[in-house]
Amino acid sequence: MSSGPRNLHEWRCPKCGGDGFVLDETGDAAACECRAARLRRVRSSGGSAVIPRKYRGVSFDRAPVTNLDDTAVRQVRRFIHSLPENLGRGQGLWFTGDVGTGKTTLAMLVSKAALDAGHSVAIYSVPHLLAEIRDTYDRDPGERSYMDFFNRLATVDLLHLEDVGAEKQTDWVLEQLYSLINERYEQQRSVLVTTNLPFEKLEEQIGQRSASRIVEMCGDPVLLHGEDRRIAWDPARSAAG
Repeated sequence: MSSGPRNLHEWRCPKCGGDGFVLDETGDAAACECRAARLRRVRSSGGSAVIPRKYRGVSFDRAPVTNLDDTAVRQVRRFIHSLPENLGRGQGLWFTGDVGTGKTTLAMLVSKAALDAGHSVAIYSVPHLLAEIRDTYDRDPGERSYMDFFNRLATVDLLHLEDVGAEKQTDWVLEQLYSLINERYEQQRSVLVTTNLPFEKLEEQIGQRSASRIVEMCGDPVLLHGEDRRIAWDPARSAAG
């Protein structure tokens, strides 16, 4: 099941070198002819790899990214600059901080860059992920099983988990999160995590074993603090000047 995503890394297009883009006569970047085929293979690998509509136009050179903390943005730039190497060795990122400070926006930049480069990505909020896991228990024979779903989550190049710590804590939840995080930890597969919780609270919410593995896989957190930009920014008032 995991041979598809790995083959995406092993084969490099001779025209674009695996970047998915080539320079045209004017020096502008244009999609290479290999890119469509690479993206079709990614989409067929399973999991949810759709960038939410709100974040499809996210870019370093426009708001809201241009209004976010410079240090955090630089950390994300560095990670994306070395994206193949980071994903190849299972290096991830985790974003923590106050509500509405740009954690999801920056995380979506990473997932979007990974998809554009032809990597397989699965994006889930943790409550949604847990609901999908429960749903596999009621599937009929021949439909996607729990193990099919788990294996896809375990082998995708980048697993993007939103709102870690927002789920209701139960023994079952702790078991599911640990199983998935530990599998990716052992297989050196990258994770991308956003949470409103500082490490001590995260550790209490998802368990010491899961929290410590996230830190080892992702290193120091990308910290985002300040006012809730969703409330502070009023589109109508801004448009009115």
